[in-house]
Amino acid sequence: MPRLCAGLVLFLLSWPSAAALADPYPRQPAIDIQHYTFRLSLDDASDEIRGETTVHVRFVRTGVTTVALDLVGREADTTGMTVVSVTRDGRPVSFTHAGDRLTITLGTPPAAGERRQFTIAYHGAPADGLIIANNRYGDRTFFGDNFPDRARYWLPTLDHPSDKATCDFVITAPAHYQAIASGRLVEETSLPDGLRLTHWRTSAPTSTYLMVVGVARFAVQHVERLDGVPIQTWVYPQDRDAGFFDFSRTRRVLEFFRERIGPYSYEKLANVQSTTRYGGMENAGTIFYGERVVTGSRRVEGTVVHEVAHQWFGDAVTEADWNHVWLSEGFATYFTHLFDEWAFGRDRLNSGMARDRDTVARVRRSSPDLRIVDERVPIREVLSAYTYQKGGWVLHMLRRKIGDDAFWLGVRAYHERYRNATALSEDVQREMEVASGQDLSVFFRQWLYEPGHPALDVSWRHDAARRVIDLTVEQTQDSPVFVFDLDVGVTMADGARRVETVSVSQRSQTFTISSTAEPAAIMLDPDVWLLFEGAVEQDQPRPEGPGHTLARR
Repeated sequence: MPRLCAGLVLFLLSWPSAAALADPYPRQPAIDIQHYTFRLSLDDASDEIRGETTVHVRFVRTGVTTVALDLVGREADTTGMTVVSVTRDGRPVSFTHAGDRLTITLGTPPAAGERRQFTIAYHGAPADGLIIANNRYGDRTFFGDNFPDRARYWLPTLDHPSDKATCDFVITAPAHYQAIASGRLVEETSLPDGLRLTHWRTSAPTSTYLMVVGVARFAVQHVERLDGVPIQTWVYPQDRDAGFFDFSRTRRVLEFFRERIGPYSYEKLANVQSTTRYGGMENAGTIFYGERVVTGSRRVEGTVVHEVAHQWFGDAVTEADWNHVWLSEGFATYFTHLFDEWAFGRDRLNSGMARDRDTVARVRRSSPDLRIVDERVPIREVLSAYTYQKGGWVLHMLRRKIGDDAFWLGVRAYHERYRNATALSEDVQREMEVASGQDLSVFFRQWLYEPGHPALDVSWRHDAARRVIDLTVEQTQDSPVFVFDLDVGVTMADGARRVETVSVSQRSQTFTISSTAEPAAIMLDPDVWLLFEGAVEQDQPRPEGPGHTLARR
């Protein structure tokens, strides 16, 4: 999802008031949008677009009298959309358009299971959602930028991730532009008056924030195919060489996730340089990258991995409510680390998780009441270090708790069950419990729905007579007591090292670890499996590496 990469600077978002709600979206459980056909006309004379959208609706229940779509109306600053007509089978249909809601009156209520099509003709200058601007080289461009709920500025839709549909984009623009959009290319036709029509069509249901178009001058490289899926690069002509180089190693990323998670859902994988406000935006099969991340140095590769991971989590399996957005961002964050572990080794994973742990600790200090799943957070502010880095840490600790085999079995089962649909956090828990045979209710409750994480004050002493180490662990955080396994690295004077694991479940506990001699050092979590903060003696320098070494007290 947006990576700012939708990204790492987003943890700086301010914490909202408790009165705010994350998902006040007015649901319409009696209707299901099946398909959109977006016909868009763009030109260079103005920023006004002309649109005609056909909406294919299936009615789930009887008694429905209206269908409400999201479309921002005309504003005082002259931006916004004016609806010219709504028709069904060529006949006018009554409607009202106020604020950002277009309400269509149905007349005769449809029967359950009935399908109807409505065509909305409209025009206007979008204030957001479709970004019409000059790029870094002064060339005019048009790029969709819908996250999280900004499709409504230029497309009449149910603008919420819980409703997924297929779509067609039929784009008419001056012929000196090329047009890319979600889906596969169906048609390119030269039209009179120096225009070109370009038609793209999707086959996998997609949430509106992942439906996009990009219209600009491009250099296009058809890189290769993986099991029939085209891999493409679309960059500004001025960045041709740099962009083709930056994105040239996408195949191995796609292959890694396909082999470990499941089938790829989309018609292509296109990396597109754009004017998106994000470092990367995971639009389904058509990933947009901020124009300045293309440098010819491959510094964008971490973002590529993150956005490709989203094609499985966020795109194919989409959060049904915004306050469960960690199912998108936490998954993409952790699966980026998993790719690094595969490509570069365990040390790369450990260093990445240690950095993320430090980030989460900083945010906890500034926002101690923050939770991963929290209905108080407004839609526009759901992204934070908790949905990214702490969400990734939840998956990392889950992997440790249930083991690699069960973890991957659960990941694949979760993707298979909810592919091209939506899910909530409890759905992940259910699949992981089936895969592992464990009750994970305490694990998910404390890490997703409670604030903070363990803050540990640990002391130890060696008892030579008993030939043991007495290790006292105190949880000092204000939030509830956590239940977790803590690895303790014991290093002897001769350099011998072993790891003991203690199960912590109380505010203060003392554990006994056998040791014939006094250890040279004790290190908490030497292999980086736990999200926590640990106390260190004031005069004890912190060693290099991600673990926490404790001086004798």
